[in-house]
Amino acid sequence: MRELSIEGAWVVEPQVLLDSRGSFHEWFRDDRFSAATGHGLGLAQANCSVSARGTLRGVHFADVPPGQAKYVKCVRGAVLDVVVDLRTGSPTFKRWEQVLLDDRDHRAVHLAEGLGHAFMALTEGATVVYLCSEGYAPTREHGVHPLDPDLGIAWPTHLTPLLSPKDAGAPGVAEAGERGLLPSYSACVEWYARRRALVAARP
Repeated sequence: MRELSIEGAWVVEPQVLLDSRGSFHEWFRDDRFSAATGHGLGLAQANCSVSARGTLRGVHFADVPPGQAKYVKCVRGAVLDVVVDLRTGSPTFKRWEQVLLDDRDHRAVHLAEGLGHAFMALTEGATVVYLCSEGYAPTREHGVHPLDPDLGIAWPTHLTPLLSPKDAGAPGVAEAGERGLLPSYSACVEWYARRRALVAARP
């Protein structure tokens, strides 16, 4: 696991074993995950999405606490995955990072609670699986428009973004902040510390 420039965001680069039968890799290891992050993932829900080429999902995030940490992998095709720091007061507020997730290199991305997540499908039928620390809770789920110029995410220009009505109607980051939707960095740091303390207290 390699930490990205945004605190709480990691890229996982597994060793892929190839032979005449195909390939094998470990796409999640709790011991390595816990050693890197200081806490476990706490799996509560697993999701799978299949997207047409050009589909743009996100930027999604949830109220903290408890938020929703994610561990994301593309198992078919390719997507451009983006992590956005939406935590007000964070030293990297509004910074974003992109990682190519595909069925060749088998990278995965982990993002902590409070970070925003989005991806664009680069291939037809791109299939993404997510492990989530909390279940879906509509009243705690929010979004920021993925094409907001205030974020300036560099999406591929050769694809026409296909958004859901919900994502297309999401506010920009400034409006989301004015409406009190964005998580605070201090609340997130407090939540991360609480999770690490629970792990440290285990017998």
